[in-house]
Amino acid sequence: MKLIAVSAGLSSPSSTRLLADRLVESVGGELGVQGHTAPAEVIELRELARDIANHLVTGFPPPQLAAAINAVKDADGLIAVTPVFTASYSGLFKSFFDLIDPDALTGKPVLVAATGGTARHSLVLEHALRPLFAYLRAVIVPTAVYAASEDWGSGGDEYTDGLPSRIRRAGGELAALMAARPERVGPEDDVTALERQLADLRFD
Repeated sequence: MKLIAVSAGLSSPSSTRLLADRLVESVGGELGVQGHTAPAEVIELRELARDIANHLVTGFPPPQLAAAINAVKDADGLIAVTPVFTASYSGLFKSFFDLIDPDALTGKPVLVAATGGTARHSLVLEHALRPLFAYLRAVIVPTAVYAASEDWGSGGDEYTDGLPSRIRRAGGELAALMAARPERVGPEDDVTALERQLADLRFD
């Protein structure tokens, strides 16, 4: 299995990247408890910003961007983390996922997360991120994680789970979905390829 995290943070260091790293660590730990291992990679979109813009206008991805797109397509589990800009995901985040084939995420387990200055923006998870990945037919874990500035170092209270608890719960949910996925045994055989080609035909 392979775990990929996409971080759309713009600064360095970035709270968005920090949240991505914490989620990767949580998923890896939960998979280890279940007896699985999953090499993990974090894709920093800020390093690909120029390539993403060029690909949008030319249709041809440079090698580094192509490798990132293929990594997302081939992942057994995906963590997607964005900062909140104007009450939604960032333009860089959306532009990257606009380059992913619409069928590439079908059935893929995805954990969505976001960072922002205040808790007022936490609904971005439900009105922006979850609908985006539902449109792409991904399987989104029930627990989405939002981290406001005041959440870092907070353990929560009797009414609200703190950030570490939400990270653990979301990581456990993604790990469970990844472990439950059927193993990929290799390239599809000729019969399966033919069936896919027939399914793609249009009889108008």
